Amino acid sequence: MLQFSLWKKITVLGLCVLGVFLATPNAFYTKVEQHNDAALEIAAGMPATPERQAALAQWPEWLPSGLVNLGLDLRGGAHILAEVKVEEVYGARLDSMWGEVRDALRAERETIGTVRRQDGAKDELRVRISEPDQIAKAVEIVSTLARPVVSLTGVGTTDIEVRGENGELVVTLSEAERIATDDRTMRQSLEIIRRRVDEVGTREPTIQRQGDRRILIQVPGIGSAEELKSLIGTTAKLTFHPVVSTTSDPDAKPGARNFVVPDLENSELFYILEKSPVVTGEELVDAQPSFDQNGQPAVSFRFNPTGGRKFGLYTAENIGSPFAIVLDNEVISAPVIQSHISGGSGIITGRFSVEQSTELAILLRAGALPAGMDFLEERTIGPELGQDSIDAGKTATVIAFVAVLVFMMLSYGLFGLFANIALILNVALIFGLLSMIGATLTLPGIAGIVLTIGMAVDANVLVFERIREELKTSKGPARAIELGYEKAISAIVDANVTTLIVAVILFAIGSGPVRGFSITLGLGILTSVFTAIWVTRLLVSTWFSWRRPRNINV
Repeated sequence: MLQFSLWKKITVLGLCVLGVFLATPNAFYTKVEQHNDAALEIAAGMPATPERQAALAQWPEWLPSGLVNLGLDLRGGAHILAEVKVEEVYGARLDSMWGEVRDALRAERETIGTVRRQDGAKDELRVRISEPDQIAKAVEIVSTLARPVVSLTGVGTTDIEVRGENGELVVTLSEAERIATDDRTMRQSLEIIRRRVDEVGTREPTIQRQGDRRILIQVPGIGSAEELKSLIGTTAKLTFHPVVSTTSDPDAKPGARNFVVPDLENSELFYILEKSPVVTGEELVDAQPSFDQNGQPAVSFRFNPTGGRKFGLYTAENIGSPFAIVLDNEVISAPVIQSHISGGSGIITGRFSVEQSTELAILLRAGALPAGMDFLEERTIGPELGQDSIDAGKTATVIAFVAVLVFMMLSYGLFGLFANIALILNVALIFGLLSMIGATLTLPGIAGIVLTIGMAVDANVLVFERIREELKTSKGPARAIELGYEKAISAIVDANVTTLIVAVILFAIGSGPVRGFSITLGLGILTSVFTAIWVTRLLVSTWFSWRRPRNINV
């Protein structure tokens, strides 16, 4: 048990060195953080200014740059509770069905007559036919377009309900489809918000669904709630529309199936556009900040094959005509089609700054939010509050750490020194692992580390007390040490495995601070078992081989 083969020594020492190496950046937190932020901004397409280059040079590239991210309670940041307007999706869904409904009814024109869409509520599609006595036939035709609801709660139901009302055909979403749509909308909103926050390099945000329609967003390190709202509150819905005409009157009557949209740059200019878009942002696959032929900031984009084909056909058939690029109901550009644009790519120009073009590219690349949001609660948590928490956590950790070190030295002498070395390595390994996986450290996480320190000591106490018992039976020191480790291992493993199970359960069903606690506790259990069983044994083995004592005093 005391004999370590060469490969075991190299493995144990290598893991310890690697852990300390990965934990090192946390000792130079500010420099490494500024280096990482500059690297992320340059990678996102922002200019490599002298300030960013200086920040980049603060930390060598060959050293690891992973940090333990500080949570909202330690660092400060922004907290927002938003409610998603899921009802907006109903109207968009029915609008998208209009073409399919129209084509199905026109196929039976000889029976039901002409087909014309009527104005109605946002959550319904109304269609008038010229032969009112054939409304039952029209209902039957449109009912064939219904599809099964794709959800566990909607098994056996269809997505639309069709009825006749005052000579008009009325199409609405079924209740099961509304529930399924609500769920899809929330899932999509969560994913898009997460993408947008991740795109700007913000570390370890908390983005969670609360209830049926609400989303909690907490982002450590961001300047203010307003900054966060500007990033996630924009729907970034990009569409390309044919231009009917321009006007200076915002109240101008656009005509049937048209709408009026203001120009982003000129507050006195308004465009009358066709409601049906040629292509939408949903068919975008990439958007990157770039520069136009005049060297001005712009955004280049690329469509998927379907969008590229539609875009190419439209530009080929409408050379010389203007078309509008609309972002969130504002025309950001209205170029005239000069030639057939094939390949499904293009460029958006306007009076952008480099930061604005970068932000627009991020929003388009992340995707459009399916619906708008109401912000019910917003808070900016100042860093001074986080600093108080950090100071309190440091004080508690240092007191606990020093008390444990002193106790081990007084109780076990030289063996206590070995345990203290292993304990220091244990903390370094925890921070190395947290840095490697990019975990977030919160106040509960600090509590998990403090608890881990106690558990690591507990493992050493079990071993040393067992060695004491074996020494009382008049066994030699070498045999007593061997038996001490052999007989204590089962108790150490049992105690730590049961705690690890609890940590896994907390991680699986918990959220926020509970998860932070479970992560540090779980990683701490792994490192404490490693240091208690392998590191201290290696230290004891090396010392015993060097000194060859006839008697030992634990």
